Amino acid sequence: MALREEFARAGNWLFRWRSYLPLLLIGIFVLALRDYEYPAHSERLDALWEALCLTVSCFGLAIRVATIGHTPKRTSGRNTKQQVADTLNTTGLYSVVRHPLYLGNFVMWLGIALFVHLWWLILIYTFAFWLYYERIMFAEEEFLRKKFGDEFLTWAEFTPAFIPRFNTYVKPNLPFSLKNVLRREYNGFFVVIVVLFILEVAGDLIAEHKFEVDSYWKAILFHF
Repeated sequence: MALREEFARAGNWLFRWRSYLPLLLIGIFVLALRDYEYPAHSERLDALWEALCLTVSCFGLAIRVATIGHTPKRTSGRNTKQQVADTLNTTGLYSVVRHPLYLGNFVMWLGIALFVHLWWLILIYTFAFWLYYERIMFAEEEFLRKKFGDEFLTWAEFTPAFIPRFNTYVKPNLPFSLKNVLRREYNGFFVVIVVLFILEVAGDLIAEHKFEVDSYWKAILFHF
């Protein structure tokens, strides 16, 4: 099998199971907590760091929200059995980067990886994400190339794959759909909050041998 077909085949397989990568990452994050300590042994700094991690994750979620809010039906979906694209998305965030949803995923989980403040964990996360999603992006682009031909090639020529280039921004064709966002992104927000909360509680247990829920986490969970 030629390398191109092998990459596409592997990417389609990973595409089908892409929702399960976070489960493996959570296990790695939990293992990394074994020797957890507060930054500079300061509980106050730890609280500030947690707030920063939550902000980074929410920024990643915001990228996904800004993308999905302007996409038509049967594109950019959570389908797992096969690639689906009735139209080629080239406006909104798709005009500055070809895979904005995966960029959002990376930033969203980067906030969680930062929580443990271990440099090697960030490297492992980044490397795992790259290996996993590179194949998926390749398979998706093979599908789009075959379906849309020159339209895809023209868009891909001027739009970077993963690092945004904002001077190419084109206003979205569709108005923002809050209904679409709430239907498709609520689970993502739920996962971010729950995982960070679990890591926060586990970190306190390891660092201070105490179970404590900070006031801002109580507020977040109450409103959630």
